[in-house]
Amino acid sequence: MPAKDYAATRYSGLSQITPANAPRLRPVWSFSTGVLGGHEGQPLVVGSTMYVVTPFPDVLYAFDLTREGYPLKWKYRPEVNPTALGIACCDAINRGAVYADGKIIYNLLDGHTVAVDAVSGSEVWKTQIADMNQGETTPMAPFVAGNRVIVGPSGGEFGIYGWVKGLDVATGKILWTAHNMGPDSLMLARPGRGRYTGDPNIGVSTWEGDSWRRGGAPVWGWISYDPQLDLIYFGTGNPGPYNTEQRPGENKWTNSVLARRPGDGTLVWAYQFTPHDSWDYDSNAEMILVDMVVGGRMRKVLVHFDKNGFAYTLDRVTGELLVAEPFANVTWAKGINKRTGLPILDTTKTTGASRGNVKGICPSLEGGKSPASPSAYSPRTGLFYTATNNLCMNFEAAPVTRIPGTPYIGATTPYMPGPGGYMGAFIAWDAARGRTVWKIEEKFPVWSGSVVTAGDVVFYGTLDGWFKAANARTGKQLWKFKVGSGVVGAPISFRGPDGKQYIAVYAGIGGDWFLLSGDVRSDDPADVRPPADFAPDLARHTSQGGIVWIFGL
Repeated sequence: MPAKDYAATRYSGLSQITPANAPRLRPVWSFSTGVLGGHEGQPLVVGSTMYVVTPFPDVLYAFDLTREGYPLKWKYRPEVNPTALGIACCDAINRGAVYADGKIIYNLLDGHTVAVDAVSGSEVWKTQIADMNQGETTPMAPFVAGNRVIVGPSGGEFGIYGWVKGLDVATGKILWTAHNMGPDSLMLARPGRGRYTGDPNIGVSTWEGDSWRRGGAPVWGWISYDPQLDLIYFGTGNPGPYNTEQRPGENKWTNSVLARRPGDGTLVWAYQFTPHDSWDYDSNAEMILVDMVVGGRMRKVLVHFDKNGFAYTLDRVTGELLVAEPFANVTWAKGINKRTGLPILDTTKTTGASRGNVKGICPSLEGGKSPASPSAYSPRTGLFYTATNNLCMNFEAAPVTRIPGTPYIGATTPYMPGPGGYMGAFIAWDAARGRTVWKIEEKFPVWSGSVVTAGDVVFYGTLDGWFKAANARTGKQLWKFKVGSGVVGAPISFRGPDGKQYIAVYAGIGGDWFLLSGDVRSDDPADVRPPADFAPDLARHTSQGGIVWIFGL
């Protein structure tokens, strides 16, 4: 599965690559996907086959790792409605596939989930899950818990009515749909039953009028699962529109983590990171599940690095807040009240159309960390490893009217580098104490995922096209290689049929950086956009790409 395990640790138990020999890593194979675009997500290795999903048009490749040159076993080319290209908010990316029940299951951008026979490449089922006419697209990686395929939509910038669905893994039939706000009946919430303690119909009462119907709360990030508790955990995105004055109230359950039963979707508990979000601080980033000592007690916890710049450690049984400390530069809040779980706001940074141009908000709406950049956890070091951004912004909101299928935003948000002269960093984090253990500063924001191994080596990539290895205990850089395009995907580690450990990653700048980097696309003579002011020279280091790399000793 995309994050290696249900707990979303992105930890590999392989140990052949060590701090001592990592400097000898070399490329052993590469492949052009034939698509120029944002290659988010990660390869998937099942047995002796590696599966790769491209950005739109969402082609699925299967490579034979037992033969020289890793030749193609088969290629599945789905039918994908090109209209999705005009609706997808932030590049036509795909965050990857999952293997279950002999099938490779992944989402197409145009609102369909498909299952493909892992051996033959033939289509087993295809289900429409989303409505492009409402602005819903589906680039997220599906998640399988038991016999349920869990899927959700993008579209917070289009004012969708956010949801998550459970499909039957055998047939693709939609078995349940749970909305993230609105009446309890549509949220599959039962206040007072079990651990869900929200007020009755809190998904309506925390919104003005019927604004919840177009309130966003997309589910486009990562999902994790605790089989013992039988709970899935996922984050929801921003409320719409960006102009907060059109949606008074806390706007439950946008910018939240929700714990649900995978069998029927029942909501068990929820916690909101950024109530009445004023800054586009989506909470779609991964929820990493670990058991650790916090405050002298062994706890079943969930660790989450939020776009809002705070790292949270929650009790994953109850949703109780245990730790919340900033991992990035934060100006919008002075801290998090540990008793109430609410942020302590700096009201001078609150946005809204009547407040004009609010300056010096950190982090920017790219987040202290992007949810597209999944973190990793090592049980050997007890540390979490994550990409971070050091960007701030000004924010000027404006009233906006929703037209289905069109952007529902209402804000101008120019960025600038944060303090320190660097725009990103890769860090190791102690989630029990809420502190950074080490940090590698980078010139540009760091937008890749990470993988950490039992050899105590952690891997990540940079927007200017470097793939790097560092000592997981000390942060010392061990090795780097120029992969030809900025890295916005997540590396994996796998054991090949020859018994050796390999590292694989995509190169192909995209996502928000396709919009911000300027002239990184050379196949369209008309596309010579200027770069964003805060990173004027990024396009001197990278162009678009679409390359799968494998490295070994």
